[in-house]
Amino acid sequence: MNRLVGKRALITGAARGIGLAFARTYAAEGAQVALADIDVQQARKAAREIGPQAIAVEMDVSQQDSIEAGVADAVARMGGIDILINNAAIFTAASIVEITRADYQRVFDINVAGTLFTLQAVARHMIGQGTGGKIINMASQAGRRGEPLVAVYCASKAAVISLTQSAGLNLIKHGINVNAIAPGVVDGEHWDGVDAFFAKYEGKAPGQKKKEVGEAVPFGRMGRAEDLTGMAVFLASSEADYIVAQTYNVDGGNWMS
Repeated sequence: MNRLVGKRALITGAARGIGLAFARTYAAEGAQVALADIDVQQARKAAREIGPQAIAVEMDVSQQDSIEAGVADAVARMGGIDILINNAAIFTAASIVEITRADYQRVFDINVAGTLFTLQAVARHMIGQGTGGKIINMASQAGRRGEPLVAVYCASKAAVISLTQSAGLNLIKHGINVNAIAPGVVDGEHWDGVDAFFAKYEGKAPGQKKKEVGEAVPFGRMGRAEDLTGMAVFLASSEADYIVAQTYNVDGGNWMS
């Protein structure tokens, strides 16, 4: 514990799920945390539950003005940003012949452009701050391979892995380490929606897809948000100072690279 004492972290998509688990763990490790989310009311509720070292910031990562305002708000209230987790993302599924341009655009606006331009805004602050920093992007095992019904989401997470490599190589000269985490299948409320997609496109009963993917994980179960927090703390700590532009699989053995 206390590996992040004195650090100030901004976490996007932090009102619930994986982002909230990161925020709770970072606070327990001694960091100040800004929970950034489009659902600012839920983010405020979560911040109150965490305690006085947590604040809520309104941010829609698909909108440049909102990114810049959210970063500025976090800087003003915490005094700076030392750590960023780009966690905000959405999922979609469809067969290739049914993908719509609007669906594609929304996924890439949030998963790719949201990651890039939030990273950019925070990196500019970190460079001006002059003390380096740690940026962690949330990729996915879906970014390692294509999947028949998940082309747009897979492509968006492959782009996150590539952005992590490019940003990592570009920003390390400023003492900013950029790395990523690639989860596998992680249980949570979002899986109700994922399961519904597969029920529609694969003709499965509700809950069947979730059961199948959990059983297929070599570890023996689906991941939980808490399974990812150790890597998130490690990559934000001084222990990871020599790690640059890498994407770490935390997936119970689903993918090896």
